[in-house]
Amino acid sequence: MARKKQPKRENTPKMQGFIAGAGEIQAQDINDTLRQNYMPYAMSVIMSRAIPEIDGFKPSHRKLLYTMYKMNLLGSALTKSANIVGQTMKLNPHGDSAIYDTMVRLSRGYEALLHPYVDSKGNFGKFYSRDMAWAASRYTEARLDPICRELFRDIDKDTVDFVDNYDSTMKEPTLLPAAFPSVLVNANTGIAVGMASSICPFNLAEVCTTAAELIRDPKHDIFTTMQAPDFPGGGQIIFDRAAMEQIYKTGRGSIKVRSRYTYDKSANCIDITQIPPTTTIEAIVEKVIDLVKQGKVKEITDIRDETGLDGLKITIDLKRGADPDKLMQRLFRMTTLEDSFSCNFNVLIAGIPRVLGVRELFEEWTAFRMECVRRRTHYDLTKKKEKLHLLQGLERILLDIDRAIEIIRGTELEAEVVPNLMVGFGIDQIQAEYVAEIKLRNINREYILRRTAETEELEKDIADLEDVLQSRRRVRNIIIDELKAINKKYPVPRRSSIVYASEVESDDEEEQVEDYPVTLFLSREGYFKKITQQSLRMSGEQKYKDGDSLRISLESSNRCDLLIFTDRQQIYKLRLADMEETKASALGVYLPSRLQMDDGENVLTMVLPGDYKRQLLLVFENGKVARLECSAYETKTNRKKLVNAYSDKSPLAAVIPLDSETDIACYSSDDRALVFNTSLLQTKTSRTTQGVGVMSLKAKRALVRAVPVSETQIKNISRYRVRSLPAAGAVLKPEDREEQQLSMIED
Repeated sequence: MARKKQPKRENTPKMQGFIAGAGEIQAQDINDTLRQNYMPYAMSVIMSRAIPEIDGFKPSHRKLLYTMYKMNLLGSALTKSANIVGQTMKLNPHGDSAIYDTMVRLSRGYEALLHPYVDSKGNFGKFYSRDMAWAASRYTEARLDPICRELFRDIDKDTVDFVDNYDSTMKEPTLLPAAFPSVLVNANTGIAVGMASSICPFNLAEVCTTAAELIRDPKHDIFTTMQAPDFPGGGQIIFDRAAMEQIYKTGRGSIKVRSRYTYDKSANCIDITQIPPTTTIEAIVEKVIDLVKQGKVKEITDIRDETGLDGLKITIDLKRGADPDKLMQRLFRMTTLEDSFSCNFNVLIAGIPRVLGVRELFEEWTAFRMECVRRRTHYDLTKKKEKLHLLQGLERILLDIDRAIEIIRGTELEAEVVPNLMVGFGIDQIQAEYVAEIKLRNINREYILRRTAETEELEKDIADLEDVLQSRRRVRNIIIDELKAINKKYPVPRRSSIVYASEVESDDEEEQVEDYPVTLFLSREGYFKKITQQSLRMSGEQKYKDGDSLRISLESSNRCDLLIFTDRQQIYKLRLADMEETKASALGVYLPSRLQMDDGENVLTMVLPGDYKRQLLLVFENGKVARLECSAYETKTNRKKLVNAYSDKSPLAAVIPLDSETDIACYSSDDRALVFNTSLLQTKTSRTTQGVGVMSLKAKRALVRAVPVSETQIKNISRYRVRSLPAAGAVLKPEDREEQQLSMIED
């Protein structure tokens, strides 16, 4: 019999997974997006990752240390780091790599903390080396450092709150009951969304002493007990009282840290043994090599990393006759051998990020620690009251032990033993349960007398604990005593030395810059050239792009500054020594790109400020002129961009340096000119002044050019001279016209 033909099945692809709505684009209001997606992420980073709390820890640190505490790694033998990482994952839902990285940074071997929390064995890398990687967790061992006893002091006595972990299978502390201000003892940095935290470390002994003194006297001068931070890598802190006071007051500021070095005369080399905490060995070596290649440092023959078991060491070999101290002063200025640690004391207080000064941090920690002591005292008080209650019931049994035995033996049902004891001796259920659970061997007068003898002592302890709870003074004294004990138990001398700015030798940067005459050229499209006299003599013909031409040329020296004026009311400061030399045949440096100008911003002119003691005339197209002190553009910092440098009411037509009173010629777009003496203008103090009217202009006319009269071809100056301002000027005669009058604003 023939088989019945089966219908063909369609080949449908097997779906490995399907996500509803995947690939679809849905319109959503930007406010809703920020509220539903961005804000939860931002708050999660701030609250749960990046910002430390008053105990000095971020959640990742706290979870790791608490796991190690529960593993009984405080004072016990070392265990594999991989084991610790695996156990920590019960509290921290992150990968093992992130957890191990956290452990490394808390370890003794990494050397990033003044007081490491993890005692380590094996290769844990070094914080001062970028390329010195740490070994995998299966090769290293760790345990808690003894100082962690102070972090976990009485944590099992309800000193802090506990919450469920991420899957509600365990409990973890929200804070650690640190018995010392750990938030200030070890450095802590973090970057959140829209904010950051950077807390510098201080010496433990100084912190404990200062905390105790502030508890005694809130007006205590912190500088007498804690003068400056103390970095684990040592170095020299260049102490600035005003800057340090700012940090102590506001929690913001910067601290200059300088490397320490020694000079080995026999080997003619410099050994650098301590560096700032913000840099690495590799960064320093690479920068020095670059300086040597650029020819800015010529005294060095070799530099190498000789870091070993003895610690950090960078060796610099010198040429014969080189001065090591002068060389180091230059390297301090040109490399990260001297660097600044930026402080931002941003701490979570009750779930709110706050930037606090040092005094405020001490106050917050003291309040936190007082609450921990109160909760511990209340816990001890409750336990002692419970024990006293039991002993009071036992004391009643002492009156007639035989009767108690008789009651127990005469009770038919086990469930009725406790009620019968309660009725027979007038005790409550808890006391009766305690008596009923006493072993037969302990039912003797000696045992009972010994236990009931504790009653009097317990009553004294309870009275003392109740007094502690009612007395702020006693709580403060307890904290002070604990701080004193910690100070004696974990003494560590300062690693960073303190030097005053007046004691520090500084390198004269100007002496290191070679001084020679140069000629400066600026084209209309913004190309800049710095040409030496020798190069200019060899080839004097300037090359420009098609359609470009010379705007202005100046003679100067290589050590001078240069001000670049733009059409966005901004000024850029240049050091001529930082600009490379070019040839006349080259196009030069394109300033908008080099100076990173704003889009569409154009160069107007350049001015030599000299020693910033001269004056400037700012001439505007609307006929007004402003007379300013050049010192208005002098900055104490090395700021290269000055915004709102001049008035924005009218485009700038010219900028004229003024060393003395002189005659100025102004030309308008309708072929009129006037000559006035600068003595008619008063010096203004505001950079954004609109100036005073000098040239009266008709509608749709503009002042297009202004130059000193000595640079013009005017023959009859008296025709154009004015005695008062503003004035319309006179029509130019043919003999007073120049062949070509150029304007700064001409395209």
